[in-house]
Amino acid sequence: MAEKQEPKWYVIHTYSGYENKVMGDIAKTVKNRNIQDLICELHIPEEEYVEIRSDGSKKTGKRNKYPCYVFIKMVLTDDTWYLVRNTRGVTSFVGTDYSKPQPLTDEEVRSNGLEKQKVVTFDHKIGETVLINDGPFKSSTGTVKEVNINKKTVVVKISLFGRETPVELDFSQISSI
Repeated sequence: MAEKQEPKWYVIHTYSGYENKVMGDIAKTVKNRNIQDLICELHIPEEEYVEIRSDGSKKTGKRNKYPCYVFIKMVLTDDTWYLVRNTRGVTSFVGTDYSKPQPLTDEEVRSNGLEKQKVVTFDHKIGETVLINDGPFKSSTGTVKEVNINKKTVVVKISLFGRETPVELDFSQISSI
């Protein structure tokens, strides 16, 4: 059953300064047990910093963005939970439910740079007639009225009960006629 689950990102809390040790120990255990399909990735987000010293010189470098935390992409099973939880230096998983770790939301994954964003292209123009291919208005046609590139959404006006009604859709929900 575990093979069919999609791996998700979780956050592990560690002792201070143990982030790299925990990441190395888990990676070594994953390799030794050959469970790369269950525990896929480990990541410690870093940020660049500039420090201005008292003599006016600048020191640049990288540091942990979230000290004491390691991000892990895994399929949550009793075995993987036990393996991670009992790794030396791990104090707990981050989450609101103590009995089960909470995965990160898609927005948290994107904002921390854990997954590459898929490039979505939008080939439609305002005023173009399009076909809605997903959602409650599937198989309806409408006219593109607005495009929001940042949100990857489009407002399409469709005829509903004899009136033009604006509907906000994702780019992936429409196609050319």
